[in-house]
Amino acid sequence: MANIKSAIKQARQSERRRQRNRTVRSTVRSSTKLARTALGETAATARAAVREAMRELDKAVTKGALHRNTAARKKSALARRLAALG
Repeated sequence: MANIKSAIKQARQSERRRQRNRTVRSTVRSSTKLARTALGETAATARAAVREAMRELDKAVTKGALHRNTAARKKSALARRLAALG
């Protein structure tokens, strides 16, 4: 445990950020998983699910929970799978 006042404050801030990022990343994972399962169904539901997942990824980047290149990679993978669906 930290002994210095500034280190104690930094630990508090890090914990708050961790909790905030955790909820955002959880939402991203859920929507991405939903999109991947929807890709096995009809094209209309898949398109809607992928659009929602991309939206969640963009929000995570805006909030600083994900790096923009990570989100771009995940969005690209979803788009490729959606395009392959036809």
